[in-house]
Amino acid sequence: MRVALFITCYNDALFPEVGHAIVRLLRRLGHDVEFPAEQTCCGQMHFNSGYQDACIPLVERFVDAFAGYDVVVTPSGSCASMVRRYHPLVAELAAKGGSETGLAKRVAAVSPRVLELSEFLVDVLGVTDVGARFPHTVAFHPTCHSTRLLGVGDRPTRLLAAVDGLTLVDLPRSEACCGFGGTFAVKNADTSVAMGNDKVDDVVGSGAEVLTAGDTSCLMHIGGLLSRQRSSVRVMHFAEILASTGAD
Repeated sequence: MRVALFITCYNDALFPEVGHAIVRLLRRLGHDVEFPAEQTCCGQMHFNSGYQDACIPLVERFVDAFAGYDVVVTPSGSCASMVRRYHPLVAELAAKGGSETGLAKRVAAVSPRVLELSEFLVDVLGVTDVGARFPHTVAFHPTCHSTRLLGVGDRPTRLLAAVDGLTLVDLPRSEACCGFGGTFAVKNADTSVAMGNDKVDDVVGSGAEVLTAGDTSCLMHIGGLLSRQRSSVRVMHFAEILASTGAD
């Protein structure tokens, strides 16, 4: 099985340790991972901001970069949902605009193979216990795109519950949005911060030492607000926890 890593912009630029963690984890499970250097943005920011024409060359580049792989694994429910749900719409837009280059066919071949990390581990590899150890109290924030668009369900929490030494605590109002929402946080900063502070109150109230999630964009937002409150709670992508084998 040829497995490619789609790292996403946030992780590439700000949280490269998440990509390293996925490679360590999958290698420990016996699977090599390739990293196509040609990959760039999936186009989500442009698409959500109304610049859908600007997505066309990004989608073309994406399908070219990941053609030929059996599975494309990503540590982002947000970007996975963009590829699976909205790349086909961009391909339709390209065809209507007269720039038909077989993009729809190429998207149809690639986009269904793009899986968020927990989907790949549970559904494809059939594992929940990945041999991790993380002796800390952890709360899980189910991000909006992974929950509402991908429907990852309890896959991440099943993986976390199987980690040796980890105590998984309930996060009050876990289904509530953290307020990040990509460009929403820029266009509606006050609302975004207010929503984030509500989430921070729930995180602190959970008693967790660590907050984890499947999108570093949301963790960056919540983590920034936690730091401003001088909270001792740290944020980590769940890939980092699953890759851990000691007292990290």
